[in-house]
Amino acid sequence: MCNMQPVAMSRSMRIKGPARVSGSLKLPGDKSISHRVAMLASIANGSSAITGFASSADCQATLDCVRRLGIRADQTASELVIHGNGLFGYNPPGPEAQIDVRLDAGNSGSTIRMLSGLLAGQTFTSEITGDASLRRRPMARIIEPLGLMGAQVDATGGNFPPLTIRGRRLRAIGYESPVASAQVKTCVLFAGLLAEGSTVYCEPVLSRDHTELMLREFGAVLDGPSSGTLSIEGQHELRPVNYHVPGDVSSAAFLIAAASILPDSELKLEGIGLNPTRTAFLEIMRNLGAPIEVQNLLKRHGEPIGDLTVSNAQLRSGTQDAVLRGKIIPNIIDEIPILAIVATQVEGRVEIRDARELRIKESDRIRTVADGIRSLGGEIEEFEDGFAITGPQRLVGARVETAGDHRIAMAFAIAGLIAHGTTEIVDADCASVSYPEFYESLAMLCGRDTVAPRLDLI
Repeated sequence: MCNMQPVAMSRSMRIKGPARVSGSLKLPGDKSISHRVAMLASIANGSSAITGFASSADCQATLDCVRRLGIRADQTASELVIHGNGLFGYNPPGPEAQIDVRLDAGNSGSTIRMLSGLLAGQTFTSEITGDASLRRRPMARIIEPLGLMGAQVDATGGNFPPLTIRGRRLRAIGYESPVASAQVKTCVLFAGLLAEGSTVYCEPVLSRDHTELMLREFGAVLDGPSSGTLSIEGQHELRPVNYHVPGDVSSAAFLIAAASILPDSELKLEGIGLNPTRTAFLEIMRNLGAPIEVQNLLKRHGEPIGDLTVSNAQLRSGTQDAVLRGKIIPNIIDEIPILAIVATQVEGRVEIRDARELRIKESDRIRTVADGIRSLGGEIEEFEDGFAITGPQRLVGARVETAGDHRIAMAFAIAGLIAHGTTEIVDADCASVSYPEFYESLAMLCGRDTVAPRLDLI
């Protein structure tokens, strides 16, 4: 029920709704896991073979940075092999205006924040920057702990990229993070790998734990978590690992949302990572009434993996308003834009608070979500730290600005399938930051041979 005619060098997508999705799909590899496995494989002693590595532009930026640091990485359609040189085995190209290596993280906050932990303990000076969006994202949250460990990190205004990192011998510290951030946690633990002694990290709420699971796979000496506290032993060499990356649950969220709210929809997603620190979105959808089932559950590298099936149902917030706040927010931070679209179709009120972090993502996601919903004729109450939506609402096709933010583009593509008429997603190809195959997947699930909805790249 969907016809898609791609045109080269396209920037926008038109989506004609209302529609339905149906079928089965394997998603690209998990972004969060792919970043981490590439970085750890690069400092392991030997060659790691990785399957399912994410196709996203963000993860390719990480891989490009690893190669610039002198690490050989051989990539084919089915496998990535990274030939690690040990903890201190990076071999940058050499001095250029007192900088030994210049790295480009593109749009990836994960790349710049996590890789900085490894760069801080090297014996050379590096500069790492990114695109205009990334250069507006705050870095003080990693600069502070790295400075306490003895690193010298210079930033624009003390907070923004580019970062100039003058590698030093690092000392172990005990650090209590004021924010629950997996990127900050990973940065500190990675730096702790290179430091002398045992580094202790404490976070106020458990953030996604891919780093801890993977460090153990690579042979790091890691204790915890106990009451949110982790301890890692420094300068313990890592072993190579053959690693399979599961499907990305954050990318799956957009398709799960579509199947839940579009009439007559049925969907199966195969081989999805179901780490408990990443599945709060699934629980929220179930609580709203979405029939989501897990099949063929297994565990690889400490990560649960399974198939998901979901079909359409009338979603309701219940007799009490659905208010999402507090400890759950770090575990749904990437899914909040698509939750906003879901909320427009929920019977009742959905409110999200304590999500101020969204203001400093690839865009101000609270503002871009609110602007997008209003452009489609919907109503939303905007707060400094979130929003509230009462549904169900009738959305009408319109032009939606994405601010170059991949999760906004994908969320409003799903909104376009709900809306009556044609929705134009401006700068739609920014979805490639996390899910390059997104529109192709959507067209396949909608059906290519009918008139509506029509997804035309223009």
